[in-house]
Amino acid sequence: MIIDFSIMEEKKLTEFKGGKGDTIARMHTDEMGKIMYGKLEPGASIGFHKHETGSEIIYILSGKANFLYDGETEEITAGGCHYCPKGHSHSMINNGDENLIFFAVVPEQ
Repeated sequence: MIIDFSIMEEKKLTEFKGGKGDTIARMHTDEMGKIMYGKLEPGASIGFHKHETGSEIIYILSGKANFLYDGETEEITAGGCHYCPKGHSHSMINNGDENLIFFAVVPEQ
């Protein structure tokens, strides 16, 4: 199955998961989970949330992100990957000067 993000409708998720600003996303969703190509503008964030039914893998394509995870702050730049296992909580913040572009997979487990 090919997922072509370039032809998907872009969705604006305002204050996603209690974050700040807008998350711009192109997303494939089915019963097995979500696959997302997303963007956070400088200063925007995805709020702190717990993964109750699955994990999340986020690969940074460009920009840099700060993740709050297990009481620590982790900075990741383009080419880096963040993993949040099932049962854990995290948030993602773009505190850089350029758009943060990322690819995320949230499988149901």
